[in-house]
Amino acid sequence: MLSAPGRVELEEIEVGEPGPGEVLVRVEATGVCHSDLHVIEEDGWGHRLPVLLGHEGAGVVEAVGEGVENVAPGDRAVIGWKAACGECARCVAGRPRLCKAPPAAPGRLRRADGTVLTPVLRTGTFATRTVVPAAAVALVPRELPAEQACLIGCAVATGVMSVLETARVPAGARVAVIGCGAVGLSVVQGARIAGAGEIRALDPDERKLEQAREHGAVDGTPNDRVDFAFDVVGRRQTFELALSLLATGGTAVLIGLSPAGERAEIDLPRLFARRARILVSHGGDHLPEDFPRLARWALDGKLDLGFMVSRVAPLDEWQEAFDAMRSGDAVRTVLTP
Repeated sequence: MLSAPGRVELEEIEVGEPGPGEVLVRVEATGVCHSDLHVIEEDGWGHRLPVLLGHEGAGVVEAVGEGVENVAPGDRAVIGWKAACGECARCVAGRPRLCKAPPAAPGRLRRADGTVLTPVLRTGTFATRTVVPAAAVALVPRELPAEQACLIGCAVATGVMSVLETARVPAGARVAVIGCGAVGLSVVQGARIAGAGEIRALDPDERKLEQAREHGAVDGTPNDRVDFAFDVVGRRQTFELALSLLATGGTAVLIGLSPAGERAEIDLPRLFARRARILVSHGGDHLPEDFPRLARWALDGKLDLGFMVSRVAPLDEWQEAFDAMRSGDAVRTVLTP
């Protein structure tokens, strides 16, 4: 957990019973995502300290609260960090992907001294157990290994659904992917599933480019013109590059998390002349309803999750996992209890 700015510790916590509309999940596997590093580097990223890290988890439902009908004890489930409340104006208008009030299960996770923990993105999966809203869990087949299933909860849904839902890339489109880590490689796979005519990968790390090539991409250059450019890094240089790559009528999609204060410059006349558009994606603002479809594609071989799991390690090796992510030595490290 992030107990104070810059201080990450592993300690025993207390997990309460699920209340009405809540689910207790025994975590079997959790991916180490850059968003968790972002929370650390941004001193909580808006979460009230102390923070229980982790938001990319899969496990077994152990108990359900009153009124829960979508899952039952014993079910294998993936936890999603973005569920829809069903009551806000956007949900009522039939736009649940834009819900601004996703449900949470506050107060169920505590330190040994009774201090309430804030779970990252309402999930908190760097633990053996966690309590989340029932709306945030989705059933997936047991045939899919937990260390692969957990990736659906963030990296895979974020990348694939940014293509299929946010951008709605049509068959034959030319696509560029800037940044080929776990999310970027998922964008590559999403573009392939969408039937993109050309997928160009841009990344300074040759290892990542090779993985992108193995899944349908070719090397890209700053001179390539594309219909869709996905910035999976979120820095000034990469976003401005995404805009520069666009052909007439093209779309730039920002996915990567930017540090506080990051700025980019936009040449408005050029943007106007190219009739370009800019979208921001949290992964198509994916919902747990997406997860069974992604799991089926994985089992059918349409979506490759196995190669993304570079290493499986115990929870107490979280530091090594973050180090491997920073260095690019791992696509994803998955932690297990």
